[in-house]
Amino acid sequence: MSNIIIMGAQWGDEGKGKIVDLLTRDIDVIVRFQGGNNAGHTVIVGDKQYILHLIPSGILHEGKKCLIGNGVVLDPAVFWQEIEKLAAKGVVVGPQRLKISKKTHIIMPYHKSLDGAREEYKSAEDKIGTTGRGIGPCYEDKASRVGIRAADLADPELLKAKIRNALVEKNALFTALYGRDAMDADAVYAEVMEAGKKLVPYLADVTSEIWEAFNAGKSVMFEGAQGIHLDIDHGTYPYVTSSNTAAGNASAGAGVPANRLDRIIGIVKAYTTRVGAGPFPTEQQNAEGDYMQAKGHEFGATTGRKRRCGWLDLVVLGETTRLNGPTEYALTKLDVLSGLKELKICVAYEYRGERVTVVPQEQNAMAYVTPVYESMPGWEEDITGITEWDKLPEACRNYVLRIEERTGVRVSIISVGPERDQTIFR
Repeated sequence: MSNIIIMGAQWGDEGKGKIVDLLTRDIDVIVRFQGGNNAGHTVIVGDKQYILHLIPSGILHEGKKCLIGNGVVLDPAVFWQEIEKLAAKGVVVGPQRLKISKKTHIIMPYHKSLDGAREEYKSAEDKIGTTGRGIGPCYEDKASRVGIRAADLADPELLKAKIRNALVEKNALFTALYGRDAMDADAVYAEVMEAGKKLVPYLADVTSEIWEAFNAGKSVMFEGAQGIHLDIDHGTYPYVTSSNTAAGNASAGAGVPANRLDRIIGIVKAYTTRVGAGPFPTEQQNAEGDYMQAKGHEFGATTGRKRRCGWLDLVVLGETTRLNGPTEYALTKLDVLSGLKELKICVAYEYRGERVTVVPQEQNAMAYVTPVYESMPGWEEDITGITEWDKLPEACRNYVLRIEERTGVRVSIISVGPERDQTIFR
């Protein structure tokens, strides 16, 4: 069976959780390869809603193995909260089903404090809309070679020494720059170990686990967080996340060679949303935007913040296609557009007096483009009960076909509602 990468094709919140959950039926192992608990994947099964921040969405299928790769940054307290919430809904997750790479970096209390202090210190126009969960500072320590890795939780003396070393610089920042109290190394150690010591049975050599699956002829799915346009290198910098969200990072973030990855499925919302600050050319601060926001229940699964909504942007999607080489797209929330008489699709930008069909590469250039739209007729019918392509309204099918035509990528999965069975496979 093929090995699949699932990645977000826009600014996140595309519905990756549902697609991962759906495809897990035919997959043996699911690996999360980047990001932290700044992601939120929502999966609805019957009358139950599950919101997962760290644990791969495939955990809802009994008997499937889930792995958290070295490219993830993990907050032990949040991890245990997630375990407990799953258990309360009847999903028991033990070390036999879920493994954490020993190389996964740990989000420390000082990372979260530093994240908050920095955002508070900035002027209103300089704030980037961070979730404040310590993701960025944790990745910074990883790059600076002073980070705490999951394996360190099993070595108390090493952990204490690394915390003391890290706090030399952090406390200088807290006291001299941000006007906060210094953090005590022993108190930090005690806080981390309260949840961290319970992680030790979950630790494993995840790369070896994946290779064992390959050698046994099993299929593996690599689950990304956020979206490609929040990528630290290729996104709308500086309004980006702190990791590489591109499909290619599945290889580095899980520790597998790229030649073992067969399919890349990009998840595309039928319109566009964004949470927090940053340029958004097709944003609609009007009745259409309010309609999409309300009908799509557009609130961030992690932050609870209202999502900004706008028309589908095929310039952005073209960039997605070039950066990731998706073999197919999965289109989500198509049902939200039902009831709109006219739909608009952004096919180009006006930028510096020229019409362009690629994303400008200068910093924050997306804030200065004017979208060029083409219009298509909408449809009135409720499509949430339709499970066959040919039974969709003609205008609805034409909308999907236009996306395929402009991107050159086939739309193989169409979601017409939040539940598992509200899906069309082409």
